Amino acid sequence: MSKIQHVFFDLDRTLWDFESNSKCALEQLFEELKLHDHLESFETFHNTYKKMNAAWWNQYRKGQVEKEALRVGRFSDTLKSFEIENDSLALKLANRYVEVSPYQTNLFPGTIETLESLKKEQHTLHIITNGFKEVQFIKLQNSQLIHYFDDVLCSEEVGVNKPDPHVFRSALQRANAHSDESLMVGDDFEADILGAEKCGIKGVLFDPHDHFQQNSAVRKIRTLEEIHPIVVGL
Repeated sequence: MSKIQHVFFDLDRTLWDFESNSKCALEQLFEELKLHDHLESFETFHNTYKKMNAAWWNQYRKGQVEKEALRVGRFSDTLKSFEIENDSLALKLANRYVEVSPYQTNLFPGTIETLESLKKEQHTLHIITNGFKEVQFIKLQNSQLIHYFDDVLCSEEVGVNKPDPHVFRSALQRANAHSDESLMVGDDFEADILGAEKCGIKGVLFDPHDHFQQNSAVRKIRTLEEIHPIVVGL
């Protein structure tokens, strides 16, 4: 019998296909707010936004910027890169993006099957996410995922972000779980894997495109279906 009783998942880019869902939402906003009047193409806008968004989230994860600054700043900086100084448009983009993006429902292949399999074998499932609470629950509900999880911990509830150990300790406490009977699955090596393992939780890196090459000792999977044999083998 597997020693693992509790499996903790990240949400964005692990179960919920963030890149695909974000692109769908941004395409809608590009048309809705007539950004084609200002910009050459959606692809140009989208590629620039992804860079700005990643930079802002990196700062947020480190506690260097606040939530509201991130929400608007990523769009303001995107527009400024095209020499568009328009605070009103940046605010509209920020507000509409948060309204539209959580309702997208693209999941990574194997998500439902993997969760069903783990639940069937009596593993208790949880979410640990750095995403904002009000949108993460919308994602989980609209993607028909919410009922699989006993607890959903958004790091802003704790006051710090992954990989801070306090996030993982809080998740263990809320789940009434011990670290040596727990597993963390996520796409971010630093935030998910290193953060979890510093608290004694085994980590599995979800890397569908095989980008991570730095550490051969890391348990790594390219498909979610690979989680089951790892859980059984631990």
